[in-house]
Amino acid sequence: MESDSTDSIFYVTIGYMMIGIDEVGRGCWAGPLVVGAVLLPREHGIIGLDDSKKLSAKKRRELADIVMSKYKYGLGWVSALEIDEIGLSAALRLASVRAYDAVGDSVAKIVIDGTVNFLAEYYPDRDVVVVPKADGSVPAVSAASIVAKVARDDYMLKQDKIYTGYSFSRHVGYGTAAHREALARLGPTPLHRMSFAPLKKLDNPIKQPVIGSSGELGQRAEDLVVDLMVKRGFRILGRNWRRLGLEIDIIAQLNDRIYFVEVRYRKATGSISPLDSVTGLKQSHIRRGVQRYLKETQSSLAPALVVAGVSGSPMKLTNWLELGES
Repeated sequence: MESDSTDSIFYVTIGYMMIGIDEVGRGCWAGPLVVGAVLLPREHGIIGLDDSKKLSAKKRRELADIVMSKYKYGLGWVSALEIDEIGLSAALRLASVRAYDAVGDSVAKIVIDGTVNFLAEYYPDRDVVVVPKADGSVPAVSAASIVAKVARDDYMLKQDKIYTGYSFSRHVGYGTAAHREALARLGPTPLHRMSFAPLKKLDNPIKQPVIGSSGELGQRAEDLVVDLMVKRGFRILGRNWRRLGLEIDIIAQLNDRIYFVEVRYRKATGSISPLDSVTGLKQSHIRRGVQRYLKETQSSLAPALVVAGVSGSPMKLTNWLELGES
């Protein structure tokens, strides 16, 4: 950033600690809406924070890794299906609430990029300031935009391998000419927001993914579990969380518990439990990831480790095994 004058004004007005909130993917034709929330002190020491759109992919990832390793953050995910069901405005509110709740701080003041206080309905008593283009002038908001964009871009990169021919890795769901051409040629996918005007007029059937590897099957199984969890009231805090060789498929909150979900897919249905493939070593690996996540986010929620089993074709959730607190 060229100047910290705007930032200084807000810290004087709002206080030493600030939660910045920003969204990514609002105007996309496909993929989830993701809102980031980052709790950042004035003396954060991170050089180079700016509007995520102005940064290179390499720089965004470097900054996201720093932010996520040092400060509390949250991600609010709302799927294309949810957007179609409740509308974009409600989806923005819901994603913002999910991101804010994941940070779990009720004291720090809040700055939201834009002109709308998306937390007003759920948290009318919180002190919130809305600032147009805050992602380029307020570091906490910049950090939120960077974390959200890296997470969403990673997700869409995986979808590019599942839904071939759409070039999701290039346009990440936005309405480019290449995306429009792919839609005309191939039709929409389950990732597409069918309530959006460019999609409403399409009469092609929904295209199912081309399956070519076990990794793609695993991603579809994760998508199924996420959709089912959302319908049951879970708030998705993160997907495919990775750190130093550790990975957790799904992180979600329900009431006062935080769930760390390992998804296992078997093509054949039967009596074999998905837990059979989660060895003691694998469980230990997941638990180390859980502890690192809890330390990074300073979460006070009661943690639980879950193995979700998906099987069959079409896929169905066949097992939900809670292993207790991590």
